[in-house]
Amino acid sequence: MIRTYILLAWTWVRASAQYPGSLAMLAIGSFAVNALDVVAIWVIFEHTRSLAGFNRAEVMFLYGTSGLSFALSDMLFGNVDRLSQHIKTGTFDTMLIRPAGAFVQMAVDRFGVHRLGRTIQATVVLAIAMPGLGLSWSRAWMVPLMVLCGIVIFTSIFALGGALQFLLVNAPEVANAFTYGGSTLTQYPLSVYGGELVKGVTFIVPLAFVNWQPALFVLDRPDPFGLPYWLRFAAPLAALALAGAAVLAWRAGIRRYRSTGS
Repeated sequence: MIRTYILLAWTWVRASAQYPGSLAMLAIGSFAVNALDVVAIWVIFEHTRSLAGFNRAEVMFLYGTSGLSFALSDMLFGNVDRLSQHIKTGTFDTMLIRPAGAFVQMAVDRFGVHRLGRTIQATVVLAIAMPGLGLSWSRAWMVPLMVLCGIVIFTSIFALGGALQFLLVNAPEVANAFTYGGSTLTQYPLSVYGGELVKGVTFIVPLAFVNWQPALFVLDRPDPFGLPYWLRFAAPLAALALAGAAVLAWRAGIRRYRSTGS
């Protein structure tokens, strides 16, 4: 499966490379557009020393980890949210008869290497934020784990949104509320939101495990909402549970699919 993904992705990369100028402009544009989010953070901290008790370096850390997880997930698997377009045109039928998994084909379809600009931008932000935190290795080990878990969580939501498109015409809009909306939500400390919302993104849609709960451990901070301490280490469990639900939902959607007849 991994080999198939790499081969298909390389095919799209080679196709995109035929127009290097356009590819470079798209990547630069993606970098610049997302950099505006960082500008907004800097503007906020020009008028205050902390945001919900977090300083600038800590907010940039939250932004960088969330942004990097989402950017990689979106670049590698984000095309799954276009499933309804393939169903409507009948092109999804051809994916089902090819000797490769339908999910892999959907994920790599028109592989967007230009999205690398967003990944680079998030990486730069995280690299700038990390030195200002003064982390010891006893806590810094959590950072790569939380980014990996964030990728799995966002990818699972993309897959769940794709599975929903087997049933609902406007499912992409529903899924985007949790993928792109979830990315925006986790860019800031969850303590700026209400307690009920935070409980919802902890125990229902586990977006809090993208970076918030692990970050409380990394930054050695108490939970403002008084949630159990062990939740800070539960990101892998939340990611695996959501991934399992996504796999079951995707398989159920494939079984229910009856083709467009085209």
